[in-house]
Amino acid sequence: MAMEARDIEALIKQGIPDAQVTIEDLRGDGDHYAALVVSEAFRGLSRVRQHQLVYGALAGKMGGDLHALALQTAVPGQEP
Repeated sequence: MAMEARDIEALIKQGIPDAQVTIEDLRGDGDHYAALVVSEAFRGLSRVRQHQLVYGALAGKMGGDLHALALQTAVPGQEP
């Protein structure tokens, strides 16, 4: 079952309220997305911990409703 980009964004913002989220559907199939998540909450955290926060916000959707997510995280001012 595919997810809409807006639903992914809403889940991330629910879990990380100050997050700026950019979602791109990589294949147009609703299954393969890329996300850039920028949040002050990531400051001082390792990249692994930043990703864990995002995956936690996705409430168990990864691997089920959401098949693939290429994830980038950053703190404000350090966006790629």
